[in-house]
Amino acid sequence: MYKKSIAALLLGALTLGLFSFKSESERYFEIAKNLDVFATLFKEVNTFYVDDVPPAKMMRTGIDAMLKSLDPYTNYIPEDDIEDFRTMTTGQYGGIGALIGSHDGKITVQMPYENSPAHKAGLVIGDVILKVNGVDVTGKSTSDVTKLLKGQANTPVKLEVRSYGQTKSKTVELNRANIMVDNVPYYGMIDDQIGYFQLSGFTVDASKEVKTAVQKLKEMGAKKIVFDLRDNPGGLLHEAVNISNVFVDKGKDIVSTKGKVKEWNKTYKALDEPLDKEIPLVILTSSRSASASEIVAGVMQDYDRAVLVGERTFGKGLVQATRPLSYNSQLKVTTAKYYTPSGRCIQAIDYAHRNEDGSVGMIPDSLRVAFKTVAGRLVYDGGGISPDVEVEQQNYSEITKTIARKGYFFEYANKYKAEHSTIPAAAKFKLSDDEYQQFVSFLANKDVNYTTAIESELQDLSAKAKDGKHYDDIKSELEAIKKKVSHNKANDLMRFKTEIKEMLEAEIASRYYLQKGYIESTFDDDPDILMAKQVLNDSQKYNSFLKLK
Repeated sequence: MYKKSIAALLLGALTLGLFSFKSESERYFEIAKNLDVFATLFKEVNTFYVDDVPPAKMMRTGIDAMLKSLDPYTNYIPEDDIEDFRTMTTGQYGGIGALIGSHDGKITVQMPYENSPAHKAGLVIGDVILKVNGVDVTGKSTSDVTKLLKGQANTPVKLEVRSYGQTKSKTVELNRANIMVDNVPYYGMIDDQIGYFQLSGFTVDASKEVKTAVQKLKEMGAKKIVFDLRDNPGGLLHEAVNISNVFVDKGKDIVSTKGKVKEWNKTYKALDEPLDKEIPLVILTSSRSASASEIVAGVMQDYDRAVLVGERTFGKGLVQATRPLSYNSQLKVTTAKYYTPSGRCIQAIDYAHRNEDGSVGMIPDSLRVAFKTVAGRLVYDGGGISPDVEVEQQNYSEITKTIARKGYFFEYANKYKAEHSTIPAAAKFKLSDDEYQQFVSFLANKDVNYTTAIESELQDLSAKAKDGKHYDDIKSELEAIKKKVSHNKANDLMRFKTEIKEMLEAEIASRYYLQKGYIESTFDDDPDILMAKQVLNDSQKYNSFLKLK
C-alpha cells in the first residue's frame, strides 16, 4: 500500500505532462515503471537497512543527485531555503545591512552597506562580532551567524563587537531594516568626459537603477560611458530586456527563448523609448559574466550599439523557471535556451551529451556557427560572448595571492585606518615608498611562505630523479637552481611592489569610502578600464570596431 501511494503521488504530479504527449506512451511507461521501482526500493531500504535511515536526508540526496545529472542550474529548493532564494531574486532581506565573513577564525564585518542600520550604528570593516542577542558566535560558521542577524524589519538586535586594536568589547544596539542590495553599487566619473557604472546583479528594479545611473552620469557631464558587467552572474530575464532597452530602439528584438514546451517560447522586445541610443558606450565583460549579463552584452554587440572590452563571457545560455511543489518547496528547472537578436545561442557547455565518466565538455570552437550583427560583423554562438577588444588579464604573483589569501591586506588596512584619521579621495590616494616599507615591516612577523610553480616542478623533478636512481647525477644542479629561486623569492616584495601596492591601496580606500572607494581606487590601474578609456577617447577607433571591416 505504501509503495502504491508514493507512486500515485509522483505520477499525479506528472499527469498534465503525460496527457500532453500521448504519442510517447512507451516513454511514460518507463517513467511509471521506474517511479514504482524507486518507491519499492526506498521502502525496502527504510525497513531493512541495518541502521536508522533519515527519510528526508536520503530523499534529498537522491533528488540532488538526479538533478545534478542534468545541469547545475536545475535545483530543488526546500521550504527552509525559500527565503534565501527570494533574497537572491529580489535582492531584498530583513537584516542589519552588512557583509560578514571569517577572518583569522573570527566572524568579522567585511563591508557595511552605506546608510544601512549597521553603517548608521557605527559598525566598520574589521569589527569582530562576538555575540548576537546574547548568543556566543565563537566557532559558528558565517552562514549560521548570518541567520542570527537576519529577521523582520524593525525588530531589535543587540551585538557585542570588538573593534580593531581594542581589548574591550562594546555593545551595539540597532533595529533591522528591509535591506535592498543595490544592483548598481557605484556610478561616477572616471574623468571629465567618461562616466562609469557597475552592474552587479539583475534583481528586481535593476533596470530602473541602470536608467537612473545613466541619467545622473549625463547630468554630471558624461559624454561617453563605461558599463561594467564583469563578474555579474545574471538574474531576472525581464530586467536584462529592460536594461537593453535603455540603449536600443523601441520594438527591437532583445532575446528569444526556445524550449520543449512550445507554448512557452517567446521573443522579448524593447517596449519603451530608449534613454540614449547615441552616446558612445563600452561594455566590460569577464569570464564570470553570465546569463542575463550575456544577454545584455550580446544585444549591444548584435546591434553594434557598444564596443565590448575584456574577456569572453561564461557561456550560460540556459533559462530557468520555478515550479511549485508540495509542502511549500519549489523546483528551479531549466526550461529553455535563449538566443540573441542575431540568432545565436551562447551556451558554452553541452550538458545533454556527457562523457562516459559523467563529465561534460565545452563546445569546441570548430563547431561554433557564425552569425552577423546589423552592420554585418561576424559573431559566433556556442561559447559565450567574445569581446571586440580582448584584454589580457593580469596574473598576480604567488606572493600577492598569498598575502591576499591569508588576509594580510585586510588586516593591514584596519591597522592603517586606526592610525590615520583621513586620506585623500580614493581615486587620488597613493601609498608613499615609506608607507609601503611599513607594510613590508608588518609582514616580517607574518607567515608569507608559499610555493612557486618552479619550486613545485623542482620537487617533482627531484622525486622522479630519485625514483629513477639518477638523483646523485643532477643533485648539484638542482640545489643551485633551488638556491637561485629562494634568493629571488626573498626579493618578491620589491619585485612585485606595483601590484601589491595597488591591491593594498584599494583595500585601505574601502576603510574610508566603503565599496565606492574600493572601486574608484582602481580607475588608474585596471587594465579593462584603461583600455575602455583608450577606445572611447579615439572616436575613429571606436567607430571602426562597430563597422564591417
